[in-house]
Amino acid sequence: MATASTGSPRRASKPQPRGETPPAGTGVSRGALGRIPIRALRPRQRENLWAANSYVGEVVPFEATVFREGHDLLHVELELTDPAGATTTHRMREIAKGTDRWCSQVRVDAVGTWRWRVRAASDDWATWLHAAEVKVAADVSPDDIDLLFAMGVELLKRGSGKVFADAARAMADAGLTPAARLKVATDPRLVKALAASPLLSLVTESDVQPLRVERARAAVGSWYEFFPRSEGAVKNADGSWTSGSFRTAAERLPAIAEMGFDVVYLPPIHPIGVAYRKGPNNSPTAGPHDPGSPWAIGGFLPGPGGALVKGGHDSIHPELGTADDFRAFLAAAQGLGLEVALDLALQCSPDHPWVDEHPEWFTRRPDGSIAYAENPPKKYQDIYPLNFDNDPDGLSAEVLRIVEHWIGEGVKIFRVDNPHTKPLWFWEWLLAEVAKTHPDVVFLAEAFTRPAMLHSLAEAGFQQSYTYFTWRNTKSELEEFLTGLATESADYLHPNLFVNTPDILTEYLQFGGPAAYKIRAAIAATASPSWGVYSGYELFEDVARPGSEENIDNEKYEFKPRDWARAASTGRTLAPYLTLLNQIRREHPSLHQLRNLRVHWSDDDAILVYSKFLAGEFTPKGRPDGIIVVANTDPHSVRETMVHLDLRQIGLDPGVRFEVRDILSGQRWSWGDSNFVRLDAFTEPVHLLNVEYGAR
Repeated sequence: MATASTGSPRRASKPQPRGETPPAGTGVSRGALGRIPIRALRPRQRENLWAANSYVGEVVPFEATVFREGHDLLHVELELTDPAGATTTHRMREIAKGTDRWCSQVRVDAVGTWRWRVRAASDDWATWLHAAEVKVAADVSPDDIDLLFAMGVELLKRGSGKVFADAARAMADAGLTPAARLKVATDPRLVKALAASPLLSLVTESDVQPLRVERARAAVGSWYEFFPRSEGAVKNADGSWTSGSFRTAAERLPAIAEMGFDVVYLPPIHPIGVAYRKGPNNSPTAGPHDPGSPWAIGGFLPGPGGALVKGGHDSIHPELGTADDFRAFLAAAQGLGLEVALDLALQCSPDHPWVDEHPEWFTRRPDGSIAYAENPPKKYQDIYPLNFDNDPDGLSAEVLRIVEHWIGEGVKIFRVDNPHTKPLWFWEWLLAEVAKTHPDVVFLAEAFTRPAMLHSLAEAGFQQSYTYFTWRNTKSELEEFLTGLATESADYLHPNLFVNTPDILTEYLQFGGPAAYKIRAAIAATASPSWGVYSGYELFEDVARPGSEENIDNEKYEFKPRDWARAASTGRTLAPYLTLLNQIRREHPSLHQLRNLRVHWSDDDAILVYSKFLAGEFTPKGRPDGIIVVANTDPHSVRETMVHLDLRQIGLDPGVRFEVRDILSGQRWSWGDSNFVRLDAFTEPVHLLNVEYGAR
């Protein structure tokens, strides 16, 4: 993560003076906006407290609202400086005539802090040329014509070089007809010279803005979550269990890699407390063979001479293996092209060493006991929340030490549990401190919380965030949700659309059958550059604990070995579908972008339509890449409707015909602005259409 100029890695640079200096002796201020107003810069965070966030490979739309009094035309450009100090200039164009909103799209390609500003000026030549074309066409009086071209000649004299001088002499020739003199202004040589050296005045510059660009994995990836203890776990005859370990869990990695996932996320791997340990299905009483929740961090380890010692966030559960076993697991994952994400859960079991060593890091109740976690009416007696107000410096330093420990072991990605239950200042500080020495480390916020906190965590530095995706299931909900992700928060929030988690099995999945699982996976994999699944999703695990949206016999509280071979042999697995989705993601660069999502229309209230488009100038092969997603969001129906497309959003002119291929089924159709679709939720509820540019 790169640093901004104010000393904080997250804060934007201070405003700089802009505009031209007023004439000497006038004492007239040009005001806060400068001679030509430049407003509403993007990308930028809402209050501009921290730098906007991007990632290598993102096509960033740099935008500004630029206008001036009167009718003179404007020249607007982006000045962009990369982390190495190289500066480039990019012409900005008005997004739509009359909107005063200007944009230039640039693909950022290096990690670090980029700096940018917008420069605006009166385009004196374009203004003159527009007036000249109108007046010559209107056949105004000879005196007006002579004055008009005299003004043009004066402008050309401001240019340097033979092209400008030759054009000025030709335009000054009163023996030529007005049309011939005007033709001089459009000579290709002059047009080229003017593009390189435009004739401008009243140059005004915006404040310099920072853009923090991080490695691609900060925003692009396919995640797979699983519990190492369940992989290879064996139930013994006496009811006890032999836990899976890092070595047995490593045997699952090839299958995960074959499905095309990039990141393997592990729930906490630390010792689990015994005190108040939860039993199956969050039962308050655990049996002698119940392993407890991995999120109840802190328990007993074998020490010297066989004595038990307490271990915490920097220890490994002894049943999972040793530090060497963990390193071997990391190496096995790396060899398959997988990164390992580790859970950072800042909470403790009553058996955590911090409880004895640092009682000030917890909240005491009036009776002297430590307050456990609650979400009324739910009680989590096996977990003590941390209190950051009693000793903020000491606790913060210890958390940083823990993070540095696991970075030293080779972990570069952390999924952070419940970050919204810790102070925002702490995350701003921690992520900035880590970024100083480890700019490639990525933090994913499990921010299932109120919008203000969710967005603020992203603004303060989290590279990725969970979202409300699991609870947005209808067409209208998804249209609003996805549009917001692609527009309102795209300058700082990179969503990771998990389809399920150990805590979340929504009614949509409980009662939607295999179609629901397909629909949710297809939308998550195409709508966002990052998406994820929790193990068991591919087996359609859809039975919830009564009265909850959690799986029954939840893996958080018990071992759950799965028979992957049997699922594959019987065909009751979504693994081939997930594999195809990840293959599509790899092959289509438009799906690596977030801001390019555009919602289209259908005549049916259950048929969701959106597209992703990337112009050829931004793709590795130099060809445009367009994907159209048409999804039947009702997993219980067959739907027939008309789909209506804004073809400009996929790089085509209105009214043209073009070919599409459904990547899921292989079928091909000729499409246009409006198209008939039939989606049967019981066979194939989603079209993933590849636009075949050039095929007519």
